Amino acid sequence: IRKPGRHARVPGAPRAVYVASGRPGHRWLERLDVTDLGELAHLDLEAVAAGRDGHGEPVSGPLFLVCTHGSKDMCCAVFGRPVVTGLAQNHPGQVWEVSHVGGDRWAGNLLTVPDGYLHGSLAVTEAELVAKEALSGNVRLEHLRGRTSAESPWAQFAEIEIRGRTGLRGLDAVLATDEDPRGDVRKVLVTGGARRYEVVVRRLPSIASGHSRCSARVVLAGFEVESVREV
Repeated sequence: IRKPGRHARVPGAPRAVYVASGRPGHRWLERLDVTDLGELAHLDLEAVAAGRDGHGEPVSGPLFLVCTHGSKDMCCAVFGRPVVTGLAQNHPGQVWEVSHVGGDRWAGNLLTVPDGYLHGSLAVTEAELVAKEALSGNVRLEHLRGRTSAESPWAQFAEIEIRGRTGLRGLDAVLATDEDPRGDVRKVLVTGGARRYEVVVRRLPSIASGHSRCSARVVLAGFEVESVREV
């Protein structure tokens, strides 16, 4: 990660390292300042992976991470840099440029941390609306690509479907709780408010590669909902 804009690296200056967990019901965000990256060898990665906090100074989030990794895909720079510049003006200290987060063809991409929600294909004004919802403890449905702590892409897609049907916006208002982990067609159980739904999601076969919004070649694939029923 780096601060928005161009900055000369000062030898010996501390680096900011953020550690976070996006687990529903126990999200946390902490910061460590290190002068030697070797210090990170002492970080208990097993505890981090298990969602246990206590590694640095607590930080009140969210942070807004925008992919500007132009060497991975020029789109990330072309569309990401205006987004990060616009957000930084309104949310100083909460916005960082980051390297690749996936989904080149959806640049500009915005990940909120520790909420764990990823949005894509954002213009500056749309990114500001995402940030506004996140600061209120909500999720904006438009341009939502999914919850990064979900168990699978099928679960992500099922959650988005139920959010669209119910209008629920709270961070944990819609959560996938179980799924059949086999095959391209899966039944995903999703809680939405006080109700539960069975969402049948099919993964579509990949089609021929094509151009992204700028120049990179990508393989186009996706998901579709076959059925939804309340259980």
